[in-house]
Amino acid sequence: MSTSTHPSTQQHLLSSRLQYLEQSFIHPAFDYETELLEAIRFGNAAKAMSMLCKINEMEGATLASHPLRSKKNALIASCTLFTRAIIKGDVDPETAFQLSDVVILEIEKIENIERLASFEYEMLLQFIGMVKRKTETLNYSHIVKMAIYYLSEHISQDLSLKQIAQHIRVHPSYISDRFRKETGVTITEFINRKRIEESKHFLLYTNTSISEIAFLFKFCNQSYYTHLFKQYTDQTPRQFRRNGH
Repeated sequence: MSTSTHPSTQQHLLSSRLQYLEQSFIHPAFDYETELLEAIRFGNAAKAMSMLCKINEMEGATLASHPLRSKKNALIASCTLFTRAIIKGDVDPETAFQLSDVVILEIEKIENIERLASFEYEMLLQFIGMVKRKTETLNYSHIVKMAIYYLSEHISQDLSLKQIAQHIRVHPSYISDRFRKETGVTITEFINRKRIEESKHFLLYTNTSISEIAFLFKFCNQSYYTHLFKQYTDQTPRQFRRNGH
């Protein structure tokens, strides 16, 4: 005698199977997100970049009918999560929200999906930088702390001594001398080292070309970027990317 499955039972089995598939897709993303936010909270840039790459390899939700608007909405949502994460990492809430406002304004200015994709990683490093600076600047004067904060937040933009001095309302020669005495390096060297350090994450965790990375961090050309990178790391950017460290 043949047996048949009742239609309602079939529907239940199908529903259960679909639910299982959905959960198996969603849970890794949730786990990655949890690890990402923990990495941000503790200022672990390498771990955070790795988790963000894994999340971006998965299919994201559609948050608007237009692809550009959908991507912007996704980044704004990420910005909100990153802000909460650094507040948990003991960053002053007002400072965290100020960074969030600046980042969201920058997101809205971008009109290219590819640029938005790379900006997501820049945004991540900005938030992590705020957590790291909290501990890195403990023994510096208020003036030097302000300079470091400004430099770190604008590291992928054009920077000048005059611009930095205007921001913290002191004479350029004063902040230049004070910065060197307290940190042991000139402002120019600090900027170069910081840019090289930040660029490492793009070499390891993105497919961005070396020439694009050089442009992103405002090096005058790829050759100069390669020269400085080798000076500080004993490797070229290409060797660093190939070796994975």
